[in-house]
Amino acid sequence: QIDPKDYTFSGLKNETVGRLPGKVAGQQFVIQDCENCKIYIFDHSATITIDDCVNCQIFLGPIKGSVFFRDCKDCKCVVACQQFRTRDCRKLEVFLCCATQPIIESSTGMKFGCFQYYYPELALQFKDAGLSIFNNTWSNIHDFTPVSGENNWGLLPETAAVQDYVPLPSSEELKAVRISTDATKSIIPVTRGRRQKTSEESCLAVFFAGDYTTANARKLIDEMTSKGFQLVQTKEVLMKAEDAHRVFQQSASEFIPLLEKGPVVALEFNGDGAVEQCRSTINEVFSGTKVFVSESKASASQDVDNFYNFADMQMGM
Repeated sequence: QIDPKDYTFSGLKNETVGRLPGKVAGQQFVIQDCENCKIYIFDHSATITIDDCVNCQIFLGPIKGSVFFRDCKDCKCVVACQQFRTRDCRKLEVFLCCATQPIIESSTGMKFGCFQYYYPELALQFKDAGLSIFNNTWSNIHDFTPVSGENNWGLLPETAAVQDYVPLPSSEELKAVRISTDATKSIIPVTRGRRQKTSEESCLAVFFAGDYTTANARKLIDEMTSKGFQLVQTKEVLMKAEDAHRVFQQSASEFIPLLEKGPVVALEFNGDGAVEQCRSTINEVFSGTKVFVSESKASASQDVDNFYNFADMQMGM
C-alpha cells in the first residue's frame, strides 16, 4: 500500500530533506509550502508539482512526465524532465534538462542554464524515466504570457556552477549519494543552446544506433570540447528513409540501412575549423564506425539546419 506521506514534502521550514535512489521509484511526488529548505529527490518519478515554495534549493532527478512550479519565488533548482512548466513564479534559477520546449506563464525573473550533474544511479534513472540524455531544449523557452518591452526570462551566466546555486546535501543520510557537479562528468552533455555562437562555422556529426552509440557520442564530445570547440546542441531521434534524403542528401543511400536499428544521435559543434577537426577526429578515433559528418564548411550550416528542422518537427516543437 502506497502512503502519500512518503511522496510529499509539505509545510517545512529551514530543513534539509530528500529521497535516496530507489525510494521514489517512478511514483508521483508533491512539494508544497516549504520555506528556506534544501530538497533533493535522487530518484526518478512520474510527475512532480511544487507549489508555494519560497527561497528553497531543489534537486529533482529524472521526471517521466511533467514538473509544474506554481506560486514559487526565489528558488534555485536542478531539474530533468519531459515537460517543464511554471505559473505565477518569481525569480527561479533553473539548471534544466527538458525533452520538450519549456513553458513559463505569468512568471518573471526566470533564469535558465544547462543541467549538469552526476551520481552513479542517474544514468539508469534517465532510462527508467524514458528520457534521452541527448534531448535537452533547456534554452528554448516559450513564454506563454509575454509582456511587451519586458523580458520575463534569460540565461544564467555561462560560468554559473551548479553547487553555487544548489549545494551538495549536508545531511548524513543524503551524503551517501556520490555526487559530482563537475560539468565534464555531467550525465547530460553541457550545451550552449541558444547562446550566441562564437563562430560562423558549425559542424554536424550523426551517430547511428548500435551498442556503443552513447559512448561514441560522448567520446567525440570530449575530444572536440578539449580542443576548444563548443557543443551547441544534441538530439536523439528516429529517422526514416525520406528524412535521410532530406538531411544527408547525396550520401543518404549509405546511411539508410542503418536507420532501422534505432534512433540516431546528432551533435552540433561550433568554432573555426570545426569541420576539419571533427572529420579528422572521426577518422582517427572511430575508423570502424559509420558516422555522418559535414563535408565542408560550405555545406555544414545547411546540414545543421536540415537536421534540426527535421528533428524539431519530429519532436513537435
